[in-house]
Amino acid sequence: MAPLVSVFLPKLDAPVDINLSHANLSNANLMESDLTNANLNYTNLDNANLCQVKLSGANLSQAKLGFARLSQANLNSTNLSGANLICADLSHANLNGANLKDASLSGANLQGAYLSGANLKNAKVSDYELSNAFLEGAIMPDGSKYRSQN
Repeated sequence: MAPLVSVFLPKLDAPVDINLSHANLSNANLMESDLTNANLNYTNLDNANLCQVKLSGANLSQAKLGFARLSQANLNSTNLSGANLICADLSHANLNGANLKDASLSGANLQGAYLSGANLKNAKVSDYELSNAFLEGAIMPDGSKYRSQN
């Protein structure tokens, strides 16, 4: 097995059809990169810096994102089904319409995360972790649709 290499790709502007499926990008610095519509399924992004990254419409199904920094990231309509987001920082991230079905979010920071219309069915996440996120219209882990009390 090859040794892990730290990658630094600041402000990468990706073409529409970028494919990094199954890549090992653990510890990568992709801060402020544009990975819109990228294929990153099964990619290892553990401990990666993805702050302010654009991942709108990207495929991150089954990706490893443990301890990744995704604060202020645009994950609008991103497929994160089955992804490992344990202890990831998703503070103030836009997850509007994201698919988080069967994702692991234990210990994730969702402070100010926008999860309106997101699918969290069968996601491993506590009510406490979701308590400071915007959830209007989200499908909750139990399959119910979130409605605010107002």
